[in-house]
Amino acid sequence: MPPAPNALHPQACLEWDEQGQPLSSQFADVYFSNENGLAETRYVFLANNQLPERFSALTGNQQLVIGETGFGTGLNFLCTWQLFEQQACPDARLHFVSVEKYPLNMADLKRALALWPELAPYAEQLLAQYVALHPGFQRLVFAGGRVVLTLLIGDALELIGQLDAKVDAWFLDGFAPAKNPDMWTPELFTALARLSHVNTTLGTFTSTGYVRRRLNAAGFKMKRVPGLGKKWEVLKGAFVGSPAAPQKPWFARPPQPAGARSALVIGAGLAGCATAASLAQRGWQVTLLERHHGIAQEASGNPQGVLYLKLSAHHTTLSRLIVSGYGHTRRLLERLQKGTDWDNCGVLQLAFDAKETLRQAQLAAAFPSDLLLELDQAAAERKAGITLPSGGLFYPEAGWVNPPALCQLLSQQPNIHLHLYQEALELRREGGHWQAWNGQQLLASASVVVLASAAEIKGFTQAAQLPLKRIRGQISRLPATAASRALSTVVCAEGYVAPARLDEHTLGASFDFNSDDLTLSSADHLSNLQLLDEISPEFADQLNTAMLDTDLLQGRAAFRCTSPDYLPIVGPLADASAFADTYAVLSKDARKMPDTPCPWLEGLYINSGHGSRGLITAPLAGELIAAWLNDEPLPVPVDVAQACHPNRFALRALIRNTT
Repeated sequence: MPPAPNALHPQACLEWDEQGQPLSSQFADVYFSNENGLAETRYVFLANNQLPERFSALTGNQQLVIGETGFGTGLNFLCTWQLFEQQACPDARLHFVSVEKYPLNMADLKRALALWPELAPYAEQLLAQYVALHPGFQRLVFAGGRVVLTLLIGDALELIGQLDAKVDAWFLDGFAPAKNPDMWTPELFTALARLSHVNTTLGTFTSTGYVRRRLNAAGFKMKRVPGLGKKWEVLKGAFVGSPAAPQKPWFARPPQPAGARSALVIGAGLAGCATAASLAQRGWQVTLLERHHGIAQEASGNPQGVLYLKLSAHHTTLSRLIVSGYGHTRRLLERLQKGTDWDNCGVLQLAFDAKETLRQAQLAAAFPSDLLLELDQAAAERKAGITLPSGGLFYPEAGWVNPPALCQLLSQQPNIHLHLYQEALELRREGGHWQAWNGQQLLASASVVVLASAAEIKGFTQAAQLPLKRIRGQISRLPATAASRALSTVVCAEGYVAPARLDEHTLGASFDFNSDDLTLSSADHLSNLQLLDEISPEFADQLNTAMLDTDLLQGRAAFRCTSPDYLPIVGPLADASAFADTYAVLSKDARKMPDTPCPWLEGLYINSGHGSRGLITAPLAGELIAAWLNDEPLPVPVDVAQACHPNRFALRALIRNTT
């Protein structure tokens, strides 16, 4: 596992000169030319990478991937987006990857971008999504999926080392080498070379000799060319080294699917709707099959779900996935109706015992305060609006979501064709297509199929070996009272209670690994009420819980689906028998990974096992599958993608010699 990102990640510290231009206090340098920042960007980065011509040459469903060191004010990204919109055909796509160790805060970014009125239409969209940008990989989607920005928040060498991408053009735009030497090291240039290919170009404002020599040594052929304004010379060049050899092990990317860009997604819960949306935004024709009368009828159908971040101070794989997934979902929610479909009221996790208090102290020391902060009891009570037994950790940007509303938003894409009352029971591969059958009835076919129906995917022969398990969960719904309406944030202990939505509180939730019965249980209602009493006895009294008849309580039961390691199962799937044969040597020596291509089930992908974290991980998982299918930069670090890979269980079985 790579080193953890710098969790206590500082923001940029800016000063403003007499002309209103931003200056970096950390590096005592300008963000862009005082004379004409737009002209500098267009010359040094756009023209010197031949982007006008390359954008114009893109045909339908082609893309260009740009990598940048130093996002700064986002000026280069916005200028590139503007040029792409002007030059590229409507079906082409732009993917922009940029790393930034010191991101600007919202106020400074807004002030800086106001300097460029002609970029206002693009700047407004960036500002609208400039939320929940925490350390690690952060995915932002614009223009209906036509433009994607992957921000890597943290150290450039560390995060670019975790990137799985094939970059077509590089913008090297860190502060001047003399003032920010860490952005101009041989190690970083080697990392850039790993992600480059024979047609990759590079532009940078600097002409420093040692930068040119180090880039040449890494495999780029650089030359000095005339600069702009007071800048006499800049560097431009291309990659002429040997491209990195393609990976062949079990986690390597499968070959790109041939033929028509058609996909069949089975299951219209959050995982299925998110996958369908990510593919549809990239021009795929998606058939979404759902066995019920509507979308979000199972675990995604609760009236309120909580954006709950259970993190680790050690920045585990799961913890990094959660931070990235939380940011992506949180930005999606900006498109929903606040108050009815979601509310960023915050989430308060109570320090309900000594062990939890210690865990929270460790988290507060490991993560920035804009993600989470410790509150004492008095501050927690002020934040929540109710009496509480302790303080706790507060997540200020989090809150609750109506999952069906999010599913509806995701599924309303022109390229998604929803088919209800269609239960797929069998998959067949015929003539380069996957077919979904129900007995003798052919339901649909496509070149790619994504199984997103939670534990039900084990009913398909191809996925039967995946170790998914169902967990029954039940929530309870309580009418709001005059006193209970004071609750102003989600409060969690062993259970949770949310502020009123449509004058009704949601509380829960039970966990039952052994029950297959979805009939509402009075015992589970009683358990939920007891969990509420642990959160706040006074609030329980305000809801008149002692007077409630649990037999008459409203609620909802559904099955969550999880994996043994509690990570979701996301990605392409191999043929189980052929996989065991191909990698059989690992059962004798786990260090001898054969240099043999994985025996994929061509065009078959999984998006399942999200457990109680589906709101946070399922939408990003849809982006991950779309990245594989479109040969895009992955939206998560490569080790996180591997940790979520469906093949991981077959690999572990071989290594443990348990097949």
